[in-house]
Amino acid sequence: MDAALKARALRAGDELEGAPAEEILQWAADEFGTGLVVAASMAEAVLVDMLARIRTDIPVVFIDTGYHFAETIGTRDAVAHTYSLPIISASPQLTVAGQDAVHGPRLYESDPDLCCRMRKIVPLDRALAPYRAWAAGSRRVESAGRKSLPVVGWDQRRGKVKIHPLATWTDEDVDRYVQEHNVIVNPLLSDGYESVGCWPCTQRGAGRAGRWAGTTKTECGIH
Repeated sequence: MDAALKARALRAGDELEGAPAEEILQWAADEFGTGLVVAASMAEAVLVDMLARIRTDIPVVFIDTGYHFAETIGTRDAVAHTYSLPIISASPQLTVAGQDAVHGPRLYESDPDLCCRMRKIVPLDRALAPYRAWAAGSRRVESAGRKSLPVVGWDQRRGKVKIHPLATWTDEDVDRYVQEHNVIVNPLLSDGYESVGCWPCTQRGAGRAGRWAGTTKTECGIH
């Protein structure tokens, strides 16, 4: 079953390379229906807005790490109020206080990879478990590690199809869509933050250089 699904994903990635983002997301919705889920970081709601124009029964999952800026939670709430889509907030098993009690305070400093795994990766894995495919708003221009993102590919670790409808988009493409469709945007993006994650590990800065500044870490491990 997984081999056939993987083959379909790789074939679709070849066929849809260069297609408009809306067409890629439409393909995913047609192919998987409610077996598809969209992951949103709530930096901006471009992918959510695009999904809402296609179908309103496909869920959107947001990982509530317990360390988000108030502005990010406010963006999630605004998105939930604006769109008729099921919004799922997935949380870690331990609260921040519980994590501090077990692993010591400021785990994000002493072991950021473990902190990300417990507060982001594991909750997302649980949230994705019922679905055959998931989509995210990752783009090739965001970092060197994302330059080869397929528009449709295979998530080997999770055994699911992964779709990146915005993979080929530039920052200008995002801005254009936001303006044309009056899309909700996290206010932090107008306050010097160009990439928004958990508040202890996010600084004002260019692109993802503002994430985990002063360390060699560049990704949380979700993707």
